[in-house]
Amino acid sequence: MAARVKIELSGGLEIIFGNAKEYTAQVPSGASGKVTVLDVMLYARDHLLTERPELFMKGNSVRPGILVLVNDVDWELTGELQTEVADGDSVVFISTLHGG
Repeated sequence: MAARVKIELSGGLEIIFGNAKEYTAQVPSGASGKVTVLDVMLYARDHLLTERPELFMKGNSVRPGILVLVNDVDWELTGELQTEVADGDSVVFISTLHGG
């Protein structure tokens, strides 16, 4: 199983993703047989990220300071890494870390 997902990046994350703010990707399912936010993150890291993976992920999650929205809803309300993603869904990654 796979899902066609819109992946959006902002807050500076687009810089480490080839300066693109948006991708549409066919994300394959993981071990559960369903496509989850974790699968989207791993796909983005392995296929879209162009530099500095440590600025995007820490272990098997996003780094602290990165907000994740699934269809405009904070992933903390939907199950975080295990949130299911379907065809046509959007996953947004927003960095809240900025220099000062």
